[in-house]
Amino acid sequence: MVAYDVFLADCPARTTLELVSDTWSVVVVIALGRGPARYSELREKVGGISKKMLTQTLRRLGENGLVERRALATAPPGAEYRLTDLGRSLLEPLCALSRWAEDNTGALLDARAAATARPA
Repeated sequence: MVAYDVFLADCPARTTLELVSDTWSVVVVIALGRGPARYSELREKVGGISKKMLTQTLRRLGENGLVERRALATAPPGAEYRLTDLGRSLLEPLCALSRWAEDNTGALLDARAAATARPA
């Protein structure tokens, strides 16, 4: 097994951190954690994401083995997206991070307001 060290400048784990810490990646993975979804369902579920950004996010997650796309035999043709086993392994830490953000955003906003109110 190869050991990675995120403190090394050229460590590939930094690319992994960048992928899984991107806001849209986090939200899409959590959304797909609730079950498979079509593109239009994801657009509805993920408020504020543009078509272009959703497409790019799904493509990046797919290229990295976190999401799989399954073509549907419907008219018009459609697709369904679901987490892979690797993607599901990411759910617990991302859900914890998301809950932390929801629980602590008020405190962060208060701290930011206090910092900007202080004289320089």
